[in-house]
Amino acid sequence: MSFDRKYLVWAIGYLVTGMCLGIFMAASHNHAQFVTHAHINLIGFVLSFSYGMIHKLWLERPNPIIARTQFIVHQAAAVTISIGLFLLYGNIVPDAQLDPILAIAAITVLVGALLMLYMILVTSAVKT
Repeated sequence: MSFDRKYLVWAIGYLVTGMCLGIFMAASHNHAQFVTHAHINLIGFVLSFSYGMIHKLWLERPNPIIARTQFIVHQAAAVTISIGLFLLYGNIVPDAQLDPILAIAAITVLVGALLMLYMILVTSAVKT
């Protein structure tokens, strides 16, 4: 499966998850998870969809090792942040235990963005 399609599939998965959480919050009148909901939709859906569009429209032949690494790094960080925030705002796990994990995951999202930037800058064959 191409990277643009992989990103699209994951993006829609995050979108469905974020929407389900939003519907649950609305139905329960408990909006404690709104930060989780926002991060699932922004880091999960919007960023994954954006990366998929970059692969589809601009990156014709990126380095496969870097592209695979970037994909795994981004998805691992997005899932970790989503679960970590759910546990945090659901008062399931204390802040002190989650803070280091969430900090590493946030930095990992940045690393994924930097890897994407690198691919954009060094990929010689750009779709036009």
